[in-house]
Amino acid sequence: MIDKTFPSAADAVADIPDGASIAVGGFGLSGNPIALIEALLAQGTTDLSIVSNNCGTDDWGLGVLLNAKRIHKMTSSYVGENKEFERQFLSGELELELTPQGTLAEKLRAGGSGIAAFYTQTGVGTQVAEGGLPRRYDDHGGVAVASAPKDVRTFDLTGEPREYVLEEAIATDFSLVHAVAGDTHGNLVFNKAARNFNPLAAMAGRVCIAQVERLVPPGGLDPDRIHLPGVFVHRIVEVGPDIEKRIERRTVAQPEGA
Repeated sequence: MIDKTFPSAADAVADIPDGASIAVGGFGLSGNPIALIEALLAQGTTDLSIVSNNCGTDDWGLGVLLNAKRIHKMTSSYVGENKEFERQFLSGELELELTPQGTLAEKLRAGGSGIAAFYTQTGVGTQVAEGGLPRRYDDHGGVAVASAPKDVRTFDLTGEPREYVLEEAIATDFSLVHAVAGDTHGNLVFNKAARNFNPLAAMAGRVCIAQVERLVPPGGLDPDRIHLPGVFVHRIVEVGPDIEKRIERRTVAQPEGA
């Protein structure tokens, strides 16, 4: 029997060192492993390279690490909800590897599957393939570091030759994810939209740490409902169903006649 449970989020992240690379689940604020993020903040870990779809908002999700200047580099596909992110990037304090969303998802999946690289049509004919995307600015607003050109090859998959760009997989030192339920062996179930980048981030981490709202013994989950097998998960901590969850923007319908 393999029991992967940890008594607290702080214990689960205690050995993440300065300079670590971490894949973090979530899309916007949906499915953010906030207890693990806040534990990482509290222990003072810094100089982090984070791979995540986005960097949260100014006061929630990965934004709390960003505000504390704990993040050295972000690999993301969307950065539009965080003004501090914009400030740090444009001032040269933060490095950014901007990656198309589907490509980022596949890079994480490939890293977790032992696939070193793959070819995709996404980005062909753009700076994604040709290079020159700003990755870090200097303190005068000039580009200090730009993306390098990538290998482009022609393949005939449909009877019409097309160009494809080579994308390298992503594997990180750790990964942090949120699930609605898990068992002590690390099998996870995600809830609706929280099943976004969480399974992919989990796969990419050499050590995956999962926070779950409900923890059950082995056999307590319906095998047909398991979204991620425990082979990808190394540590699991229960945070309870009442953990705070936020959304970026609330949109509500006006009552009839208003």
